[in-house]
Amino acid sequence: MAGPITSWGAELLYNVVKFAAVPLTHAMCRPHLSGAAHVPRTGPAILAANHLSVIDSFLLPALLPRHVTFAAKTEYFSGNPVSGWFMRLGGSLPTDRESARAAQEMLDAAAALLERGELFGIHPEGTRSPDGRLYRGKVGVAWLTLKTGAPVLPVALSGTDKVMPFGAKVPRPAQVGIRIGEPMRFEGDHRNARDRRRVTDEVMAAIQRLSGQEYVPEYASGHKATNGTS
Repeated sequence: MAGPITSWGAELLYNVVKFAAVPLTHAMCRPHLSGAAHVPRTGPAILAANHLSVIDSFLLPALLPRHVTFAAKTEYFSGNPVSGWFMRLGGSLPTDRESARAAQEMLDAAAALLERGELFGIHPEGTRSPDGRLYRGKVGVAWLTLKTGAPVLPVALSGTDKVMPFGAKVPRPAQVGIRIGEPMRFEGDHRNARDRRRVTDEVMAAIQRLSGQEYVPEYASGHKATNGTS
């Protein structure tokens, strides 16, 4: 039986797949990327992005020169073969949103990545926006930055919901915009709920300034549950 892929082997596979995926990304999405200079050449950083489409977690790993590991819900890997393919191309980390223990395990794994000096991507809203607006952020992003000291880079995505609208089986050509803001650093205790909420709200405000989206002070998951959407 073959042994597990070594970290060197995994990185090589990531780079090979990325090399093949970049031309497809440019052909399909015609991306306009600004603020890439804010991403550090070395050392840890958290990319905190709004969430409009299943392909959001794929774009930054495909377009930035450094390896970015994103958290993405397990359904993205198993529910649709195209979205699963996108997630694997981007090197995303499967996450079970229904389990508090699984969520904490994901955060612990992300903290370990950051402490090794890597880049980690997260959608603080926790789920796709049901209507294009920006929803209240969950506090995992604050837990990570306060625990590890890694800066947060706010990211605004646009147009990805046109490439892969909700319910679509295959992507459609459309132009995508990606704006990366200046690094944000915070002080506080990751164990303190008020600190986590304060930091998360500041991150979401920075994303909103970049994206221009209308802000909704409730969780997207709660909005979906109330309105019967997924």
